[in-house]
Amino acid sequence: MVYHQELSHGRWSELTLVEQLGNIGSEVSRMINWRDKDKDIAERAFERVLELIDFTLANLHNKYRLREIARSRELLVTHWIAGSPTSALELDRLNKYFFQFALLANSKS
Repeated sequence: MVYHQELSHGRWSELTLVEQLGNIGSEVSRMINWRDKDKDIAERAFERVLELIDFTLANLHNKYRLREIARSRELLVTHWIAGSPTSALELDRLNKYFFQFALLANSKS
């Protein structure tokens, strides 16, 4: 399923990397905030996170950041699926990482 239809048609590549990572951060935050409240909402947010990261990885403008972006995707998947207390801490760290991009993107608009 494609959640972000308008972005899948090239609009995503028009955003800066900071804007892309800020948008990913919004979904990461949503995913974490809902994990203990509503698993379905959290799971859909997780799927949207993966979709946005995949759009970012496919964007040729980001070729110098592919390793970092792919690693963050790997960490999100690993820690989301594990669901352990240690994983919760790692997800919170990733949330803080992406939140910085959301702040930066917001300050430029």
